[in-house]
Amino acid sequence: MKKTEGVILAVDIGGTKVAAGLVTPTGKILSMTRTRMVANKSAAAGLAAVCEAIDGLLKKAGARKIDAMGVSVPGWVDSKSGMLLSAANLPCWKNFNLARKLEKHYRMPVRVANDAKAAALAEAAWGAGRGYRNVFYATLGTGVGTGLVIDGEIYMGRRGPGGEGGHTTIDFHGPACGCGKGGCAEMYISGPAIARSAREHIARESDHRSLMMKLTGGDAANVAAETVAEAAHAGDRLAKKALSEWVEYLAIWTGNIMDLLEPEVIVIGGGLAELAISLLPQMRKRFDQWSCSPQHRQTPILKAFYGTESALAGAAALCISDERMWDESRTGTTGRKSAKK
Repeated sequence: MKKTEGVILAVDIGGTKVAAGLVTPTGKILSMTRTRMVANKSAAAGLAAVCEAIDGLLKKAGARKIDAMGVSVPGWVDSKSGMLLSAANLPCWKNFNLARKLEKHYRMPVRVANDAKAAALAEAAWGAGRGYRNVFYATLGTGVGTGLVIDGEIYMGRRGPGGEGGHTTIDFHGPACGCGKGGCAEMYISGPAIARSAREHIARESDHRSLMMKLTGGDAANVAAETVAEAAHAGDRLAKKALSEWVEYLAIWTGNIMDLLEPEVIVIGGGLAELAISLLPQMRKRFDQWSCSPQHRQTPILKAFYGTESALAGAAALCISDERMWDESRTGTTGRKSAKK
């Protein structure tokens, strides 16, 4: 990792919010602010919302020296050019060069990457994956995002969208995913997948006595992943069945990751991280069936250190990475020097 004298201006952009923070070169979040994101209007309106969050933070920064800006966004990103290609929850931007727009406006270097990949870098550099050479990170929540860090660098693929594990198909007969494919992992291991499974069990068995129904005022349409987890903890039969299916799919997917990549550690973040880690013993029992690696039991699976702020910390980590990597990628040259922790 490159040493800096000042702090990093980190920005995490989502479909409904923009979080901006000041982060030290050692990964400490000093301060942060949140504002509303305008995702359904023009590209200019979306950019203005981001600038509003940044400007609000800069007013608080005072005389602090800011070295660079890092930005994490959902969707497909060409990190070599800093362009957001597309993101389902940011329809205002398509083939939008976010890095160039922000560099021109704020006159400082700007790095842009997919939020899960950025989060993976933060967890590898400063968080739960620190000390491991190869770190696989997964954020489980409304969707599923992944990132792979090898020797201190994010695996980007040819132009940046590589390493997208949430949209690997695990059942080609499965439901259509928002990405356009069918049976993606996201359709089985995300929060909405848990809720959908629980609602299907309620409808199939016509069990309106389930605690999940009580927790939602008798309306199965209001069942969410949190509802299922709470009911299962209290012993509700259908909720436990839905979670058991979730663990099965999570084990299938994680087993594939282990066999394909054999990471030194797997870090789980996002809103479902606590639930996934609590059910880890059940998931590990299934690895004998869903991973052919004789060493799968030796792979640590850890909860993310930064929790819901992993992508914000990750935005800062983008700016601490070896500068040569970014300079060469912008000019299209090859050969990248490994970043050092």
